[in-house]
Parts: sequence; C-alpha cells; structure tokens
Amino acid sequence: MSGGISIHCVDVASGRLAVGLGVEVVRLGPDGLPQGAPLAEGRVGSNGLLHHPTLMSEAITAGGYEVRFSVGDFYRSQGHATGGPVFLEVVPYRFHIADPVQHYHLPFKFTAWGFSLFRGGA
Repeated sequence: MSGGISIHCVDVASGRLAVGLGVEVVRLGPDGLPQGAPLAEGRVGSNGLLHHPTLMSEAITAGGYEVRFSVGDFYRSQGHATGGPVFLEVVPYRFHIADPVQHYHLPFKFTAWGFSLFRGGA
C-alpha cells in the first residue's frame, strides 16, 4: 500500500488555516519537468488539508512531483490584493519520493511575501 501525500496549508500572516487555497499536484517526467494533467487538484478544506483521493492511493509511486500553491489567487479572494499580480502568484515545490510506502507530509506555511515548505512528520 502507498504511504501517500498529505498537504497542510497555513496562512501565518493571519494565523489561520488557508481555507480555499488552490493546490495542484503534478508528476515530473524523466527530464525533471512537469508532465501531463494534474494528478490531484482542489482547494484546501476547513482543516487546512487538501483532500483528494489520489493523494492517498496507489497512484503515488516513486518519482518526482511538483505541488503548485496559488497564493496570489488566495490573497485576491481574501480581499488583500486587487487587480494584477501580487508578489507571490504560484509557488511551485518539487520533491521526490524514493520509498512510496512512506507517508510524505508537506506543510506549507506562507504570507503574501514569503513561504516555508518542508517534509514534516516523517
């Protein structure tokens, strides 16, 4: 069984879970670049997690992945930015899974001007 991926998002500027933040997960090809349609996409729920059945399924195998966090759209939806681009629009995070039996927890802590991404709780 696959250990899967969990993605937890917190807007540390407000001290709240990033409810509504758009997130996509794509697989990286042999060239290290994103390939194909997203494996999973959606919005962060009320518990701060992205819920998508693919993330906890056998579809998560060894290899490279990219998670894209739509920070600009999130802040525009909160009324903190209007119109054009903001400092952070889309934050990409590329990582590799060596052992698909392990669980990969990815906390994303951010503000409109910076972020922190890491593998947590391994």
